Amino acid sequence: MNNDNPPNLPEWEIENTHPDLVDALEESLSKIVDPELGLNTIQLGLVRNVQMKEDHAVVTMILTTPFCPYGPSMMESTRKKAEESLGITTKINYGTENWDPTMMEEGLNDDWGLY
Repeated sequence: MNNDNPPNLPEWEIENTHPDLVDALEESLSKIVDPELGLNTIQLGLVRNVQMKEDHAVVTMILTTPFCPYGPSMMESTRKKAEESLGITTKINYGTENWDPTMMEEGLNDDWGLY
């Protein structure tokens, strides 16, 4: 694990295996905004891992709540954007972690009043 990251921020496997793809992927996925919170999937830390397999990519994603009404749409948008950015068939896995504000990008979780 990258010791520079706070413990709840994701570290994608693709950062080690295909670092040249990370910036474009982050930029692409940052266009998917949670309509209720007004923040994107990267800012919220919803994309927990990205793996490159031999013939496809796997994105592990969570939602801010299991019953998020926009969840299915956000997950499919994430799959499509990742597939476009990576240029390879992409699958989505629904992660088992429960989301909390400590998963957000640094500085964004300070406004939630939970600490």
